[in-house]
Amino acid sequence: MQSINPATGELIAVYPDHTPAEVDAALELATGAFADWRRTSFAERSARMNTLAGLLDERTEDWARLMTLETGKPIAEARAEIEKCAWVSGYYAVEAERMLADRPIEAGRTRSYVHHEPLGPVLAVMPWNFPFWQVFRFAAPALMAGNVGVLSPAPTVSGCGIAIEDAFAAAGFAEGIFQTLLVPDDRVEEIVRHPGVVAATLTGSDRAGRAVATTAGSLLKKTVLELGGSDPYLVLADADVELAAATCAASRMINAGQSCIAAKRFIVHEDVYDEWLGKFTTRLATTRMGDPLDEETRLGPLARHDLRDRLHQQVLDSVAAGATVALGGEVPDGPGAFYPPTVLVDVTPGMPAYDEELFGPVAAVIKVGSEEEAIAVANDTAFGLGAAVFTTDTARGERIAAERLEAGACFVNAFVASDPRLPFGGIKASGYGRELSDLGILEFVNQKTVVVD
Repeated sequence: MQSINPATGELIAVYPDHTPAEVDAALELATGAFADWRRTSFAERSARMNTLAGLLDERTEDWARLMTLETGKPIAEARAEIEKCAWVSGYYAVEAERMLADRPIEAGRTRSYVHHEPLGPVLAVMPWNFPFWQVFRFAAPALMAGNVGVLSPAPTVSGCGIAIEDAFAAAGFAEGIFQTLLVPDDRVEEIVRHPGVVAATLTGSDRAGRAVATTAGSLLKKTVLELGGSDPYLVLADADVELAAATCAASRMINAGQSCIAAKRFIVHEDVYDEWLGKFTTRLATTRMGDPLDEETRLGPLARHDLRDRLHQQVLDSVAAGATVALGGEVPDGPGAFYPPTVLVDVTPGMPAYDEELFGPVAAVIKVGSEEEAIAVANDTAFGLGAAVFTTDTARGERIAAERLEAGACFVNAFVASDPRLPFGGIKASGYGRELSDLGILEFVNQKTVVVD
């Protein structure tokens, strides 16, 4: 396992893979730890999770720097990610007991209710783009419910994966409650198949999700999948254009555009198209790209050179099919996997910019002539993770968000973001199941019906 600094191309560290025997030993340890952890009180679990939240606050700078070195994420964003992990840990430390309380049901019996029990060791297959947050949004609710966690991080962020295991240990979680296994992608299936794993969650591409779901499904193991997205942002004729341009630009540039819920396709009504495009393009053009350890940098490199090359090919193929480059679109000279803010206009079906997820700082802009056309274009995608609509008529925006857009999370006059208090997940090729909120903690528990006559 090699960690390479994507800003410089320099090798950071090499980590040995866990052998099959080491995987067996780790999962045996997880099974034993679960037998004890499941019997602990919510008060004890909460104490450990609050300690972990405090440790994240104390070590923010160390872990943010590690994350920036391994992923190229601007240091300010990396710091915010660690802080968000502390938030979700503290949130479930407080709310888990309420969320998992017995739920009475009137059924004409002396007593009937739903009781919640943990399932066991849960495998988390996690990507490189948010190497701390995507782990903690799984681990905080899963462990507070009494499960134990086994992390398989993306190979390029092995250092972050090891740091997370160390954090749980330092917070007082017993050995085996949270472990990190370093294995290449082609060995993840062996862990999914292992009898020591009872369920799995994956954040990543739809290809990876289908592979894990197929294996887990053949063994009747529960899965939760959070996959890709091609989030549409609708700018209607009555939108506040300044707000829409600023919000759309901010969403597209988060983590160098490498976010499943970043704005990807901008569907703009012709009445405000020119004004919005001018403001939007200006904002992207002034985004500072450079050293991700510089506090002033807002756009770092992509996480790997091959990801940068694939993104550029999608741009070239879209242009060959008729799209026009309004900004950027050229690979810069020099080291690092950098790619400039890029805006493509005249985007139509059949182009990668229309049909595929653009995982980087490239915006696909589509002009429409009506609200109905905007909604139709927004839903014309295999994905269904997030969506946003901009309009000064908030009742209209809410109606579109709630009833018309095909996505797991729809925001009005704001960019899509995850929040521990709100359910997070998608539909269609963006996956299934939910993370965060009370729905997230219920994914990996047995909702047992108990009846007393």
